[in-house]
Amino acid sequence: MYLRSTRRRNKDGSVVRYLQLAHNEWDAATKRSKVQVIYNFGRDDATNRQALVRLAASVIKELGPEQILDVTADGLEFVDSRPFGGVWVLDALWRQLGIDKTFRRMCVNGGLDPSAERVLFALVANRALTGWADPPGEVARWVNEDVFVNGLPGVTEEACRKVTDWLCEMSDSLQEEVSCELAHHLDREADLLFFESPYSGVEPLRNESRRTGEDQRTMVGLAVTRGGIPLRVWRWPGRTPDEVMIGRAKEDMKGWALSRVIWTADRACPAAGDRHIPRQDEDHHYIIGAKLRSGSAEADAALSRQGRYHRVAANLRVKEVHIAADERFVICCDALTAGRDAETRAGLLEELTRLIDGTDRLPAAERTALHQQISADPHMCRYLRMTPGGLLRIDARAVRAEENLDGKYLVRTTDPELPVEDIALGYMRLLTFERGWRDLLTGVSQLCDRGEPSVRRHLPLTWLSLLLVPIAEFRTGLSWARLRRELDRIKLGTFAARTCTLRQRTEMTEEQHDLVVALLLTPPPRIIEMTSAGC
Repeated sequence: MYLRSTRRRNKDGSVVRYLQLAHNEWDAATKRSKVQVIYNFGRDDATNRQALVRLAASVIKELGPEQILDVTADGLEFVDSRPFGGVWVLDALWRQLGIDKTFRRMCVNGGLDPSAERVLFALVANRALTGWADPPGEVARWVNEDVFVNGLPGVTEEACRKVTDWLCEMSDSLQEEVSCELAHHLDREADLLFFESPYSGVEPLRNESRRTGEDQRTMVGLAVTRGGIPLRVWRWPGRTPDEVMIGRAKEDMKGWALSRVIWTADRACPAAGDRHIPRQDEDHHYIIGAKLRSGSAEADAALSRQGRYHRVAANLRVKEVHIAADERFVICCDALTAGRDAETRAGLLEELTRLIDGTDRLPAAERTALHQQISADPHMCRYLRMTPGGLLRIDARAVRAEENLDGKYLVRTTDPELPVEDIALGYMRLLTFERGWRDLLTGVSQLCDRGEPSVRRHLPLTWLSLLLVPIAEFRTGLSWARLRRELDRIKLGTFAARTCTLRQRTEMTEEQHDLVVALLLTPPPRIIEMTSAGC
């Protein structure tokens, strides 16, 4: 039984379509099937179409769930469900910024298939959503088994590696092209942000199958918009002079209004605190910051100065202290960072308590050996003391001293006119961005340990992933972790029938819809993809 449309010609020559419910009957005499009309619905117009919808709805009420699936979709079967929202949002931002067109254009000029653009996006999305620097094989598995990347039904490890190698060679050109494209979408004012990379990269010697060579600390430079969006990334040997790095960055960023140099340093990066202050020039002032627990002469002098903090943001209090005539110093106290510091210290104290619990009964030699072992840990040793009698105890005075430094940074600048609020907020905003960057670079260092041939292959992917994430955070006012968690609740279901395969997203909640609108995007359609069985 089926619905068919027939045509009839009126006396005036016009053609009218009619809807009929029919089925085929076999005529044994003629040995052929004949159409048997069961019911005429009349003209094929909007009114009769609505009547058919009402009829279908009434029929469905009499069917069970399995019968409905079998009748409506020719044996439709639910076969798969994957997170969808996170990848879809990143893809939409990727296209909105024009990175897809830029890369495809470069593929044509560089001898790479334009379809490689989808592979590059998958590599970038994997970096942003997993928060880890997966090797090409893991990225291929992620695309094939865990998520849905529009336009990329499947990918091989070799394809991922080929695009990564190409990106390594073309990184400077791609960054220049993307930077020019972003100039049409973003505020053209940018800061230069420099900090020491938290890993040591090992470069391979040519024609050798395994990694050899000397560990070499790497300096990473970034040009970042006021909103924390990275425009360019540079990589130099760790002892490159500041004027060389800043000069190269200024040359590459001629089309942007560079305002200042910001140099960050904290406990996770001890080498940065040892570097000399960048040279000031007539065009740009610098800002440099470090944790107050660094023990420097400036930090000790700042802590000894009296004065009240005043609030400049919900979680941030600041006070300016006078230490030198040619520089300004501002103490920033960030409540969120203070909470993280306290949580980290609590974990260290819990572990230290476990290690020294019951050691009073041990021989003195064993306690001394344990003391030496703990002292080798730069984080835990600060809370340990040994009594005159050789007993191991938690140093309560050191704990109180550390509590007083939670969440506090000392920021210094040569700019005589920059308001204190701008100094503090600008530095803290970029410090937040830096943490995300460091997390991904930590993953890159793990790749080195697992035998990946070069850190340079992964820095461009890290830059591209953090190009998209801050835009999403800025537009919604939410952290990427929270955004990713909510967006990935939007699932993509795959349904297979005898004649087609259908991919449909789940219904979006009001909160998810509001997030998409805040991202300046149009919600995705319900039916994402439909393919025939023969395709």
